Amino acid sequence: MRKLKLQVQMSVDGFIAGPNGEMDWMVWNWDDALKNYVSALTDDVDCIVLGRKLAEGFIPHWAGAAQIENEEQGFAQKMSETHKVVFTKTLESADWSNAILAKGNLVDEINALKNQSGGDIIVYGGGSFVSSLIKEGLIDEYHLFVNPAILGKGMPIFQSLSTKQGLTLRKAQGFDCGITLLCYEF
Repeated sequence: MRKLKLQVQMSVDGFIAGPNGEMDWMVWNWDDALKNYVSALTDDVDCIVLGRKLAEGFIPHWAGAAQIENEEQGFAQKMSETHKVVFTKTLESADWSNAILAKGNLVDEINALKNQSGGDIIVYGGGSFVSSLIKEGLIDEYHLFVNPAILGKGMPIFQSLSTKQGLTLRKAQGFDCGITLLCYEF
């Protein structure tokens, strides 16, 4: 069975965005060790799942970045070329390359993806979508990139839980850029 992995940047106090969606607190000057970690994390991924709101920025961003010749072009091409499933209740069609829409029951749709043959699946967001996946116990691996910032308030992803979910720590690593990785399995 394929694993569903969550990769998300968050503040020390557990927010993935500021109260108005701000992301100016995130560290983007990643050191080579963190870039290598992300590259290894996505090596066996052949499907990206996204909520509609994030997909509207994510997909065009990586499609554009894949056209720019620089040291990150290979990663951008992988993000652009990887099959994407966009979960939506409002869109009627996917106008993006390599993307389809999922409009059915979240649990059924994710379990159907997990039961397909292929590599692992990764989810990047958005916040409401990730919260729903967490609430339903669908995330198999958490890759939390804790940034050196405390926001005080913002967009949480764990607020929908009604019961405790026990996790097993697989890795904790600090990076020179200031991000600390916490990798857990559910």
